[in-house]
Amino acid sequence: MEAAAKKTILRIELWHGLLLVALLAALGPRKVVEPTALLAGGLFMAINFGLLSFGVAWVLTPLANNGRVKLGIGLLVLKIVLFIGLLTTVFFKFSFDAISFSLGFSTLLLAILFETVRLKIKAGI
Repeated sequence: MEAAAKKTILRIELWHGLLLVALLAALGPRKVVEPTALLAGGLFMAINFGLLSFGVAWVLTPLANNGRVKLGIGLLVLKIVLFIGLLTTVFFKFSFDAISFSLGFSTLLLAILFETVRLKIKAGI
């Protein structure tokens, strides 16, 4: 993975963390969200995004270069199935508040949007 892509991924994760802390600080004391569920949703997406980002660079790209694209796709499908299973287990085992979890989950999308806007402003577009 090239250095610019690594920096972008790390900045997205930083935005994600800042958004989670801001939401927790703003909504947690008012009891609008369940803090544990909010952080669990954010952590779930941070791990998923990290595995997806670095997994593509370290596993899928070398496999594709060696002509083993089907194995790479199979590993990606396996990761998706494992994360869906983990998500299901989290909801049934711990009974998190779904709205709070979804809010934490969605902060990654906002973080990606913020980083994209930042890059566009920096490029002057």
